[in-house]
Amino acid sequence: MRASGLLCIYVEIYIDLNLLDFKVVKMSKVKVKICCISSIKEAQIAINHGASALGLVGDMPSGPGIISDDLIAQISKTVPPPISTFLLTSETNADAIINHYKKVNTSTIQIVDALNDRQYHKIRTELPHIKLVQVIHVIDNNSVKEAIEVSEFVDAILLDSGNPNLITKELGGTGRTHNWELSKDIRKSINVPLFLAGGINKENVRQAIDFVEPFGIDLCSSVRTNGQLDEKKLEDFFKIL
Repeated sequence: MRASGLLCIYVEIYIDLNLLDFKVVKMSKVKVKICCISSIKEAQIAINHGASALGLVGDMPSGPGIISDDLIAQISKTVPPPISTFLLTSETNADAIINHYKKVNTSTIQIVDALNDRQYHKIRTELPHIKLVQVIHVIDNNSVKEAIEVSEFVDAILLDSGNPNLITKELGGTGRTHNWELSKDIRKSINVPLFLAGGINKENVRQAIDFVEPFGIDLCSSVRTNGQLDEKKLEDFFKIL
């Protein structure tokens, strides 16, 4: 009888622990990356409100948040290790991306345009400790194919709503949503984390998370007022998560 009782206790504890593990997984929050950080003060505000990553925008053909490489380097130095710093680079050549990175020393490189000849191995060989995130601008089914192929070479995929096919390329910061059906197809088809960007705000973020189920979301204009990071908008946004 005593052995039987011990067995029952063991089984009950085992089941409860498994339920606990399941709840932890289900309750874990999506990661939030705040992009277009323009100062050390903005970086601190974003971190204080719960950002897991910060986007620092280098030279671009269009879009908001562009700052100098010197300022990117200064901001990056102040960010504590648990928070990722993303260099947004519009360079499309591996050597140019490597040179850009060496000026700023962020923890991650976000490549916002297609990389020539998919030279990811060259970047990894030169910068083995740096994470690579490739942006895919979701336009049509070709975007799905591209995302699946490129995902084999990078640490994460970020889906945005730009259009690199225009005369003046749009490489992010449009404030537009895109077809989340395509985003969901991509998320189901790749084996690396997926960030969702493009027009995410407090009104649609729950729908975006529930439908696409991204690892993380990326914000810029929706948490700003007159181009400046707005603490009230940040507070309201994080309450929704």
